[in-house]
Amino acid sequence: MVALPVNTDSIPPAPKGGAVPLVWVLHDGKAGMASQALGLAEATGFPFIEKSLTVRSPWAYLPPQLWLAPLAAVDDGGLPLRPPWPDVVIGCGRNTAAPALAIRRASGGRTIAAQIQDPRLGRRAFDLMVVPEHDRLRGPRVVTSKGALNRVTPEKLDEAARRFPELAALPRPILGVLIGGSNRAYRLDLDRLVQIADAIAASVKATGGAVVLTPSRRTGAEGVALLRERLQGLQAVIWDMTGDNPYYAYLAVADAFLVTADSVSMISEAAATGKPVHVIELAGGDAKFARFHRALREAGITRPFAGRVESWRYQRLDDTARAGAALRALVLDRLTARGAT
Repeated sequence: MVALPVNTDSIPPAPKGGAVPLVWVLHDGKAGMASQALGLAEATGFPFIEKSLTVRSPWAYLPPQLWLAPLAAVDDGGLPLRPPWPDVVIGCGRNTAAPALAIRRASGGRTIAAQIQDPRLGRRAFDLMVVPEHDRLRGPRVVTSKGALNRVTPEKLDEAARRFPELAALPRPILGVLIGGSNRAYRLDLDRLVQIADAIAASVKATGGAVVLTPSRRTGAEGVALLRERLQGLQAVIWDMTGDNPYYAYLAVADAFLVTADSVSMISEAAATGKPVHVIELAGGDAKFARFHRALREAGITRPFAGRVESWRYQRLDDTARAGAALRALVLDRLTARGAT
């Protein structure tokens, strides 16, 4: 397993007189994938170029393992992936693994390939893989994280709070609520959403505070309308999913969080603030989610929501900073070695 630097102060500086590495960040356009890939890139401290990939026909109908020409299978806004090849390529998700390895091959092995999540193909060819502990992939080039990588940093939260100054006027305590929806493992129907909304309302009434709530696209229009109806008359700010996204501002101003169990990303982002994170149980689940939730509970990061908002302290998740430090060290070591030859 790759040894992670203890903190970002241990990241080596760039070689004197050396060129800044060219970094490409690949993702499939989904918010969760983009956040992880961009978060890792930002944590390296290197400038980067973001490439949101679209899988072309007929490859879109085939699993990536069967893409015989990965660089022809995807494009970035209609533009093909072409040289000059980057020094580093960072990918996240199943549709970026094959293109990342194709870029590495096309560069003659000079491109350093880093992949977030288990790529399920070409594992031995990647220079670095960052996977959550609950995925169980281990090896000499593997960095593990408790949760999903993300873009949450104290600086980003402070900047977001300044862009939404009206949130500072809300009465304390402020409860941050992050609502997901049904997925392959969990089910969130309207009956359960009524229960959740009523529990939120009861918590806000008990404290005299406020709630800032963001749904996801999986919540659905009917679910969002239900939440608005049940929280009407309270100090509740609910994002309507239009205009400037207040997500990071909500993370910044909230004193504690309620997060539905279906989203590793949202739970990880809330946990990156160091504030109490209560997990709202949903029907369903699977072995991977169970391992993830158990790990965070045992680490004292999350607690099940039992109808009352509690207060506790823990060391905030810093997986992204540590993974970024590991990748930066690897890149600089390679650049230094090349410069010495």
